[in-house]
Amino acid sequence: MSLDKTISDLEMQLAAARAAQVSDQDTFQKTMGSQTEPLKGRRKVFFVMGIMTAFSSRKRRDSIRDTWMPQVENLRRMEQEKGIVMRFVIGRSSTPGGVLDRAIEAEEKQHQDFLRLNHVEGYQELSSKTQIYFSIAVALWDADFYIKVDDDVHVNLGVLASILAHHKSKQRVYIGCMKSGPVLAKQGVKYHEPEYWKFGEDGNKYFRHATGQLYAISKDLATYISANRHILHKYANEDVSLGSWLIGLDVEHIDERSMCCGTPPDCEWKAQAGNACAASFDWSCSGICKSVERMEEVHQRCGEDEGTIWHLSI
Repeated sequence: MSLDKTISDLEMQLAAARAAQVSDQDTFQKTMGSQTEPLKGRRKVFFVMGIMTAFSSRKRRDSIRDTWMPQVENLRRMEQEKGIVMRFVIGRSSTPGGVLDRAIEAEEKQHQDFLRLNHVEGYQELSSKTQIYFSIAVALWDADFYIKVDDDVHVNLGVLASILAHHKSKQRVYIGCMKSGPVLAKQGVKYHEPEYWKFGEDGNKYFRHATGQLYAISKDLATYISANRHILHKYANEDVSLGSWLIGLDVEHIDERSMCCGTPPDCEWKAQAGNACAASFDWSCSGICKSVERMEEVHQRCGEDEGTIWHLSI
C-alpha cells in the first residue's frame, strides 16, 4: 500500500509538471492573450476562484464587485498577502472582435479582474468552459485549491478560506454541497440529460456530486483534469461532468453544507448563531433570485465583517 501511494504521488507530480508546460507557445498565446505572462514562473497561491460569467451579466458582475469581491488595488493586495486569486471567467463571442468582446475588453481595462478563455460562450458549453478554466488556472497559478462559483452567488471569503485551510493537508479533495438529483430523460425540460440511458433505468439518480453553484477541488484533481482534458467526457450539465471526471479516482468527497445556505432569513439566522455561511443562494433559482437587485441585501444581512479575510491566518 505504501508503494502504491508513492507511485500515485509520483504520477500526479509528473502530470502537474506536464500541465505547467506549454508545448506550443503560439497556441497558448492565442488562448490567453495578455494572460500568458505568469507562465514564466507560476506563483504559489492558496486558492484560485473562477467566477463564471457571461456577456449579458455586466450588472451581476458589478453587484459582486460592490459587495464581496475586492477591487483593483485590494484585489492585487489579496493575491500578494493572502494568496487568494479571483477572476471573472469568460470566453469569446461567436464573432471575434465584435461589440461583445470589445465591451469585455473595456471592462477589463477598468477593473482588471477577468480571465479570458479561447472558448465560444454558450449555456450548452458550460462543461467545456469549466474544463478549460481549470486547465488554464493550473497553468497560470500553483494553487492548493481551484474554485468554481457562479456570478449570482454570495460568498463570504473568510469563511470559505477557513474551510479550505482545514483540508489543506489532504491531497485529493472535492468540496461542496453533495447532491444526487434525478436523471431527467424527458426532452424540453430544464437540465435534460441527453445521455440518460447511461445511468440505468428510468427514475435513477446521478452519482453524488457537488452542486454547481460553488465547489472546490485540490491541486491534484485540477491537474488531473488539465492533463486528461482531451479524453474526459462532457455531459450536458456541468456539475455532473465534473463529478464524473472524479468518480473513479481515489478522492475524498466532502459534503460542506455551509457552501449552500439559503438567502435571508436562512443565512442570517445561521450567522447570528455563530455559523456564518461560506455561500448563499436560492435553490429555486439555482442562484440568488434577482441577484442584481438582491446581492446588496444578502451581503448586508449575511456578509462577514469586511476585515475578516484580512485578519485570517492561512
